[in-house]
Amino acid sequence: MGCLTLYFVHLRLYSYIMITHIRVASQQLEQPRFESPKELVSWMGAIQAQEYEMAKWAIGIRLRSSSLETVNEALYKGDILRTHVMRPTWHFVAAEDIRWMLMLSSERIKAAVMSYAKGHFGKIEKTLFTRYLDQIGKILEGYKSLTKQEIAEHFCCSGILVEADNHRMTRFMVRAEQEGIVCSGEDKGGKYTYALLEERVPPVPEITKDEALARLARSYFRSHAPAVLQDFIWWSGLPVSEAKQAIYLIESELTAEQWNGQTWYVHEACRTRGKVSGRLHLLPSYDEYLLGYKDRTDVLPLEHYSKAFTNNGLFFPIVLHNGQVIGNWDKSVKKKSVDLKYSWFRQVADMNEETLERERQKFTRFLEK
Repeated sequence: MGCLTLYFVHLRLYSYIMITHIRVASQQLEQPRFESPKELVSWMGAIQAQEYEMAKWAIGIRLRSSSLETVNEALYKGDILRTHVMRPTWHFVAAEDIRWMLMLSSERIKAAVMSYAKGHFGKIEKTLFTRYLDQIGKILEGYKSLTKQEIAEHFCCSGILVEADNHRMTRFMVRAEQEGIVCSGEDKGGKYTYALLEERVPPVPEITKDEALARLARSYFRSHAPAVLQDFIWWSGLPVSEAKQAIYLIESELTAEQWNGQTWYVHEACRTRGKVSGRLHLLPSYDEYLLGYKDRTDVLPLEHYSKAFTNNGLFFPIVLHNGQVIGNWDKSVKKKSVDLKYSWFRQVADMNEETLERERQKFTRFLEK
């Protein structure tokens, strides 16, 4: 009997305890494997980056040793990019993965953008999108990195826009991302910018759709296991048929077991031994540990859902203890210190001020290095 099969035997007996132990390791929150942001993001497949600065901590907390400067440098160099993929929201992705990820999700995101635009601004004519997409290539060519506001000013000068409407510009920029024209550029004075994808990311060999599906499934299950089909569908945004095909394509890499009415998958790259004991983690808002699953009751009882996220998709910073969500935290950054405030909705016996202070210092060092 292999170690993964033994794991599922224990899973039947200890359910959420074993699930959280494996997930903490898979998500690189315990004994992390990687030194660089690029390696980590590639391993994870994608990391949601809704809140730009907090999302950098989502990377930092998963590396052996890291600093805000290290993450910023990876973004500046273009090793990792911030763009809209999978579900129509912000993610960090490794530069070499961006094209095949766009291949899998761009048509869905373009449809969502058009639907949103029609509902809020009325129909945007295709000719306007065409003019916009043609113009943005000319504005950014020559390795420029410009903010959305700077690009909007160019559009106003050229007559494409009458005024720099932020919401309309957001739809335009997301459309340009999905067409493979723009991606994240070099930050400018702490502000997010856009650059031309073809100038920012060297060409890589094209892959087939099946190869892309296999890569996406592999990334998800090695970094999020144990997980079920519905979790993967939620995270990836794939239609059910494509999600099933993706799992089928890496079937030889997965251990599958029926438990609690569902098929659970663990990837062969996952660590299934060892345990988490008394460990605390301060996870940022929109963290993959909570957001990356359809069903979150394995780490957070249903009655506490509203304290960790809202029905309209806002996710708060959370405190993790032994893989379980037990509270929220918030930061107040001053000139000489970082103060954290906590609110608890689950009590644990082996947590103390010393443990909290250790994690606060870890977060502080990340910001200061």
